[in-house]
Amino acid sequence: MIRLLVASRNAKKLAELRRVLDTAGINGVELVSLSEVPEFDEAPETGATFEENALAKARDAFAATGLPSVADDSGLAVDALNGMPGVLSARWSGAHGDDRANLELLLGQLRDVPDDRRGAAFVSACALVSAAGETVVRGEWVGTIAREPRGDGGFGYDPIFVPAESSRSAAQLSAAEKDAASHRGRALTLLLPQLRALA
Repeated sequence: MIRLLVASRNAKKLAELRRVLDTAGINGVELVSLSEVPEFDEAPETGATFEENALAKARDAFAATGLPSVADDSGLAVDALNGMPGVLSARWSGAHGDDRANLELLLGQLRDVPDDRRGAAFVSACALVSAAGETVVRGEWVGTIAREPRGDGGFGYDPIFVPAESSRSAAQLSAAEKDAASHRGRALTLLLPQLRALA
């Protein structure tokens, strides 16, 4: 049984990776979160891209613990905002992780944007760092921004993101539906060969 550190304290991200591994039939991997290892200095997320931030987080975690480490940096890229909030998604309204404030600010910024120009994509970069080397992959989930929140599942911008292949928001999808289509699900699936090799 190999221990794989998921460089996050977000239980939903851990559960998502667990489901991806289970669906792929990968056994022998015990997922560990940051709250289960001794604290270490985590560098601030100052990268200009999702890839830079994910790789920095995974490198820090691997260096501090010696455990193979996977990290994700993800966010929402809105066409009408030139790809913003992007890497600033979690702190778009100023305070880190205030989902409601971030969502309301974004809706306000898009209030006068017509429906045909409300394109967006969720983006996830996932990095795996281990003794075997470093891998960075990217997944994208294309859709549009709704005019008001719908659904109470998911987190972050899920209630206002409507995937291109759906009439429901990401917050209205089941966990299995979301895993099959989401940006993080797509990125984690691209990491499966490396994760299978670790296991």
